[in-house]
Amino acid sequence: MGAISIRDVVKRYGRGDKANQVIHGVNAEIADGEFIVIVGPSGCGKSTLLRMVAGLEEISGGEIAIAGRVVNHVEPSERDIAMVFQNYALYPHMSVFDNMAYGLRIQKVPVDEIRARVDKAAAILQLGPYLTRKPRELSGGQRQRVAMGRAIVRQPEVFLFDEPLSNLDAKLRAQTRLEIQKLHGELGVTSLFVTHDQVEAMTLAQRMIVMNAGRMEQIGTPEQVYATPATTFVAGFIGAPPMNLVSGRAEGTRFVLEGAELALPAPAPRDGALILGLRPEHTELQAPGSGWPFAVDTVEMLGAERLVHGRVGNAPFTVRVDATLAAPRAGDGLALRASPAHLHWFDASTQQRVG
Repeated sequence: MGAISIRDVVKRYGRGDKANQVIHGVNAEIADGEFIVIVGPSGCGKSTLLRMVAGLEEISGGEIAIAGRVVNHVEPSERDIAMVFQNYALYPHMSVFDNMAYGLRIQKVPVDEIRARVDKAAAILQLGPYLTRKPRELSGGQRQRVAMGRAIVRQPEVFLFDEPLSNLDAKLRAQTRLEIQKLHGELGVTSLFVTHDQVEAMTLAQRMIVMNAGRMEQIGTPEQVYATPATTFVAGFIGAPPMNLVSGRAEGTRFVLEGAELALPAPAPRDGALILGLRPEHTELQAPGSGWPFAVDTVEMLGAERLVHGRVGNAPFTVRVDATLAAPRAGDGLALRASPAHLHWFDASTQQRVG
C-alpha cells in the first residue's frame, strides 16, 4: 500500500564548507490513504521535499520509503507515483483523451483497458464532453482537471500535487479544492499536496506539515495546528488574519509590555520574558476602562464581520467582530476582554510553545 516514511531527510546543494543546506532533518510518517498538505511560505523547502519524494531531487541524507520500499536510489518512473504540476504540462497538439492516455500507451497497456481507465477518470472529473477537445479549447480549471485525470488513470500508490491551483482565479480555486476533496474520497490514494496558501491547507488536509526555512515546525490536523500552534511562526502563519503576538514580561497575573500593563485573566505559565498569543476572534471590544486598553487605528469591512486594527500599548493588535455590531471609528479608545481559555504562551528566545 502507499504509506510514506520520511526519516531524517536532508538536502544540501554544493559540497564541503560551501554547501547550502535547504532541508534540515525532516521526519514524517504518512499512513496509506492519508491526504497530507505541506504548507509554508515561498522558499521554505516544501516543493524540494515533494520533489525528493518524487525522485526529481537527490537526497543528501536520510531515507524515504514508499509502500515499505526505500526509494532513495529508485528512478522516478519506478516509484509508482503520479505528479500534478502547477503548469498543467499538457501536450497542446493532443486531445484531452490522448493527453490522459499517453502514459498508458507508453506502458503498452491494452487499448480496451486504456479506454476504460480514461472513461472512468473522465466521469469522476466531469470531463466526458471534452475528451475530443484540445487543451487550448479548455478553461484553466478544465486543463487542471485533465492533468489530474492523467495522474488518476495511472492508478499509482501515491499522488503528488505541486501547487496545482496557483494558476487559477479565486473562484476556480475554491471549486477545484472541492473536486480534489471528492476525488480523494472516491479513490483513497495517499496524497501529498504542496501549497503556500494556508486557507487551501486548512480546507484540504487531513493532516498538515508546516515548513519554515527547511524545517518542519509542526505536523498535525488542521484543528490541532490552529488551536495549539507549536511555535510563533505557526501561530503567525496559520490563520487569516494571523494570531496576535505580543512580547513582554509576565509577573503572575500581570503582563508588562511596551506602553501598557495588562491584567491577565489567568496566571502565565511562568514568570519572565514571554510572547503572548491571542487570535482575533478570541477577544471582545468593551467600553474604555473595563479591560486591556485598545486604541483603534483602522476598520476593515469583510461582509459578515469586521477586522478592527489597533494597538495594545505600542503593539499592533487585530480584533474580529460581528458586522451587525456598531463599528468603532479610527481614533477611538476602547478596551479588550480576553478569554483565559484562549491565551497562548511562547518562549521569547526559542519561539516555542510554553505550557
